Amino acid sequence: MAVSKCSRLSGALVKQLLESVDSVLFDCDGVIWRGDQAIHGAPEVINLLKKSGKKVFFVTNNSTKTRKMYADKLGKLGFDASEEEVFGTAYCSAMYLKTVCRLQGKVYLIGSHAMRQELEAMGIQQVGVGPDPVSGGQSDWANVPLDPDVKAVLVGFDEHFSYMKLNRALQYLCDPECQFVGTNTDTRLPLEGGKAVPGTGCLLKSVETAAQRQAQVVGKPSNFMFECVADQFGLDPSKCLMVGDRLDTDIMLGSNCGLKTLLTLTGVSTVADAEAHQRSGCPHRQKMVPDYYVDSIAEILPALQG
Repeated sequence: MAVSKCSRLSGALVKQLLESVDSVLFDCDGVIWRGDQAIHGAPEVINLLKKSGKKVFFVTNNSTKTRKMYADKLGKLGFDASEEEVFGTAYCSAMYLKTVCRLQGKVYLIGSHAMRQELEAMGIQQVGVGPDPVSGGQSDWANVPLDPDVKAVLVGFDEHFSYMKLNRALQYLCDPECQFVGTNTDTRLPLEGGKAVPGTGCLLKSVETAAQRQAQVVGKPSNFMFECVADQFGLDPSKCLMVGDRLDTDIMLGSNCGLKTLLTLTGVSTVADAEAHQRSGCPHRQKMVPDYYVDSIAEILPALQG
């Protein structure tokens, strides 16, 4: 398929692309659903891909849900999906700590109950979930009690993020042997109507700044997210398609790992964004240029029905 990057996917090209892959990885929010509503045609696309023999996976940077919670949501919205096909950063960060860090000890967790559940499912104990209110003064904060069994700090999305959590993470990370892992670097979570709220990247940057250390990041565009899927299911990167709505996470992941990439315009990024990266001449920005784009993944449907 000798076509230029950032081409509109339509006509015979759709079938050609689908025939060239055996696995399709989908981001979730902005791609197959928005909030609690499936994007029109998305369940049919996923279900027909599976019926045609394709492997389908769901790859998300959201750390607030377990794999089971995601599988339940997918089922309710009409998608044929199992827990094993879901790869979120709550699960992948637990995998990272177990398989890459080979953690022997507990985790200080700035994160959600879902992250706690995924860690515990891997046999990893954690401390830190829930509010941590401020008390005392600076000397108390610098000498805050620490759990001697904590050997890693993990930062994900935490609605209870606070000065004391930041301080406690800093105190643990003063030990150079303490491992430092973050789920993802997304700085803003876009909402309907052009609104946004701060994302995990803001929390992670705070901890990195305080600790004067860089975290190992597990989520997209880190290669580990794809490796997590590929190792379990024996995927060939050249026969995989990554479908996403964000150039800096989804499309960059695909480029980093040698996958074909498809941008859908139902979420964050635009064709204008992609074309600006393409014109920039910057090698880093070129990795954010998708192979193809569609207005919505529903545009794949006719090729699957035909």
